[in-house]
Amino acid sequence: MKIFLDTASLKEIREAAALGVVDGITTNPTLLSKESGEPEDILVQICETVNGPISAEVVATDAEGMMREGRHWAGVHRNIVVKCPCTTEGLKATKALSSEGIRINMTLVFSATQALLAAKAGASICSPFVGRIDDIASPGMEVVRDIVQIYRNYSFPCEVLAASLRHPMHVVEAAKLGAHIGTMPYSVFTALVKHPLTDIGLKKFLEDWEKAKKEMGAKAAR
Repeated sequence: MKIFLDTASLKEIREAAALGVVDGITTNPTLLSKESGEPEDILVQICETVNGPISAEVVATDAEGMMREGRHWAGVHRNIVVKCPCTTEGLKATKALSSEGIRINMTLVFSATQALLAAKAGASICSPFVGRIDDIASPGMEVVRDIVQIYRNYSFPCEVLAASLRHPMHVVEAAKLGAHIGTMPYSVFTALVKHPLTDIGLKKFLEDWEKAKKEMGAKAAR
């Protein structure tokens, strides 16, 4: 599964990218509004930091406006993927933009039926929001499972991006279900590598090594 970070923080992105396991970035207007600087400048710097799909979201609600913004974002950098919402207008824009060769990440997907339409409209990526579905007492991972199965049934080239992943087990479940991509906040990403037994084991190895060095030093001094 590809790992994306859901952030517009260049500090977080640079720190995560240094590990060599980040495949892309998802941003949205809310995340960009939290950072200092022009959104376009921030997106360009992100694209220069991570050589993978970088999602930039349109804010227009009509198809014509989405198409205009989408063409703009696609021209800013070759890595940018345009995010369109899963609405009737968003589907119109996705069909038009994808026919021009512009990659679309259809966002705000909450059902398998929406995902089916996204793929048929030509989206390259479909983003079901797992955590937000859980919030309304419905199992978000079941939606991911259904979408993965539907896409496999009909060989849709659209990738399933499990979004709104809020803890490591969400990441594990998405990977087990076959989601192509999982996007998560930096805090969830850093939690993936943590395990108390790793810390305990490392501490023991270092203590044993220091003990061995002292013993070797004592033997050499004799």
